Amino acid sequence: MQHFLSTLFPSFASDLILAVEQNATIKSVPAGEVIMRTGQYIKTTVLVTKGRVKVYREGENGEEFFMYYLQPGQACAISMICATKSEKSQIMAKVVEDAELIMISLSLMDQWMMEYRSWYEFVIETYRSRFEEVLEVVDSIAFRAMDERLEFYLKRYKDACGCSMLKISHQEIGTELNTSREVISRLLKKMEQRGLVKLHRNNIELIAIK
Repeated sequence: MQHFLSTLFPSFASDLILAVEQNATIKSVPAGEVIMRTGQYIKTTVLVTKGRVKVYREGENGEEFFMYYLQPGQACAISMICATKSEKSQIMAKVVEDAELIMISLSLMDQWMMEYRSWYEFVIETYRSRFEEVLEVVDSIAFRAMDERLEFYLKRYKDACGCSMLKISHQEIGTELNTSREVISRLLKKMEQRGLVKLHRNNIELIAIK
């Protein structure tokens, strides 16, 4: 377990890894399960050791605003902030690939911030990296046309899964980019004509998107 944690979280000092082993709870969560909902009080923070979690905002009519993915070796910065301030969640988090999560209670998180320098630095770095990702999303919405947003989205998806064959439907992309399936299908067809992607049934192969 110690080697596993030190590989996924190389910044963790040995005393912190021992504390995680002794106090945190490990939970297996299947794909499709929502682990955090808007309006929910958060009592734990989440570290991802396996799988992938999608973090997004949900609109009044059920529309989604995609923010970022959590991958192995990462933590949910928003859960950390809400837990620390005892506030309700303003985001949704759903497992998109069968995941294994380390759940750390609020009391432990506060205690570790004072006791373990490596935990303090990890939390600060998590805040920074997630903030930068959200800024990228905001920039893409504010300053890019839909075709550029789509290419940006596909690149982030590729980086998150570490693959070039994306198992995602046009409807799912449309939902996450807050547009229609028809618009996404039309733009993907144009990207295919430009040699950027190759379209398969329920799969999109990235050819020249890096």
